[in-house]
Amino acid sequence: MQISKIDTFPLLFVLPKPYGDANGMKAYRTCYLIRITTDTGVEGWGECVDWLPTLHKSFQERIIPFLIGKSVSDRIKLVRNLKKWHSCSSAAVSMALTEIMAKTCGVSVCDLWGGKFREKVPVYASFQSYSEEANWQKHSLRAIEQAINKGYDKIKVKIGGKSISEDQQHIVLVQSLLQGKIDLALDANQSYDVTAILRWQSLIDTWSNLLWLEEPLEIRHIAEYALLRNRLPVPLAGGENIEKAADFIPFLSQHALDFITPDPQHITGIDGYRETLNLARSFGIRVTPHTYDGALSRLYAIFAHASLEPWGKMDKDTIEPLEWDVMDNPFTKLIPIHPSNGEVAVPSGRGIGLEIDMEMLTFYQWNGNNYR
Repeated sequence: MQISKIDTFPLLFVLPKPYGDANGMKAYRTCYLIRITTDTGVEGWGECVDWLPTLHKSFQERIIPFLIGKSVSDRIKLVRNLKKWHSCSSAAVSMALTEIMAKTCGVSVCDLWGGKFREKVPVYASFQSYSEEANWQKHSLRAIEQAINKGYDKIKVKIGGKSISEDQQHIVLVQSLLQGKIDLALDANQSYDVTAILRWQSLIDTWSNLLWLEEPLEIRHIAEYALLRNRLPVPLAGGENIEKAADFIPFLSQHALDFITPDPQHITGIDGYRETLNLARSFGIRVTPHTYDGALSRLYAIFAHASLEPWGKMDKDTIEPLEWDVMDNPFTKLIPIHPSNGEVAVPSGRGIGLEIDMEMLTFYQWNGNNYR
């Protein structure tokens, strides 16, 4: 079975109101989908996110010509070659070829991987906390309250984009809203050094509902993470931009993190992503996927989590939550899957078990013009 055709769908959505994190404000959201068709007519979908002009040029001029005529069964070798050219493209191709194999076998992606441990996966509502409004804190609180009313029992908010005192004021207000009934994760996007993050300690010591503190430092500072892990009472998380399973080993072996946060779009293909999850289990470390960009990559994270062994035996079914983008982003709705009471049901149909919204692909098609 060979690759005979590849269609590409670059998508762009200009935000009516920008929002952001410690890395800056976002004026738009993008997504890049591909559809691979085999010589037998089987189709598979993949997704990646990057600067659209570069990504589109790479696919049209190099990636598609390289893949045409190649065997679907050479998935891992093809993905590793693509990783050398353009790291994001390997994620999309890996997803598409995985779905093709599952459809060919007449099974779901989870069944292709050996079956599910669970039918539902917990999720947390992920926020970009900053906006351009002068009263950005009130704007953030309104958004959080809306998510809670929709049934989310876990949320993640941003710190590190304002002064420490202003961010602390915001989180104190958030905690007042949550009243200890909703679990909270804090994500600093690598904004601090050790001295700065320790200024949060007096507050952190009083909060019993914290899930984790995500990337307070530059992720390369492994020794400092190990130091913080011994100083702070909150679990530490990180690693969304790490590209290989092996690169997590220093964090795991030096006990620098309590959670790793791999992203299906950053690891070398979906097989490499699953390898990372199993590596964490081998070290007894928990995994909470970073799935901020894209509905399809988030769906594959759901499949991988459904197929992952529990991290412990204290509860009937112990599995970590995965990220659910609740910001203004139409591309999270490309696939009809929605949380209910803080969980998502795992699709079980052939392949990915769901259909891509083709009307949305047409409506948000990028026309090659510059971004705002």
